[in-house]
Amino acid sequence: MTAPLAAALLPLALLTPAASPVSVADADFDPATAFVAPAAISYAVDLVPYGSHVRVVTDRSVPWRTALTLTASGLAPDHEFPVHLHTGSCGADPASSGPHYQNAVDPAQPSTDPAYANERNELRLVLRTDAQGRGTATTAVDWQPRPGEARSLVLHAGTPAGPHAAGDRVACVKLEH
Repeated sequence: MTAPLAAALLPLALLTPAASPVSVADADFDPATAFVAPAAISYAVDLVPYGSHVRVVTDRSVPWRTALTLTASGLAPDHEFPVHLHTGSCGADPASSGPHYQNAVDPAQPSTDPAYANERNELRLVLRTDAQGRGTATTAVDWQPRPGEARSLVLHAGTPAGPHAAGDRVACVKLEH
């Protein structure tokens, strides 16, 4: 390659590649106290045993839309886990994942107003596991999270009130990079 051509191509080589519109979080659930901070934390080993696996694929390739697919294995069999996007990062305290991420943020927190706490304003899905503890769930919303504000995906225990009722936080998956 000639020197002038190499000099002309150098600025192109220094450009930062554009962020991919598709991100993948792929991890095994570990205790929050693991030596190396885990990417997926279990707070309830009876429902989300250590070593169970999760894969989260977030697709933002279509402007103004977010699609999310959650696949898990090794979880409690025949169970429904309400799952929500959260604002905080996973940590030793389940509450560190913060409140549900909302496209239009409810000024009153914790958010209970149905005008804000609903499936159009929050990214919600229900993961149903089979007899072997495997499951896949997919959802899409007509918005994209604000950069840096959607940091985790939380699996909840579920409640007798129905599959969308959250219940205790039983696991957390880090989505931030």
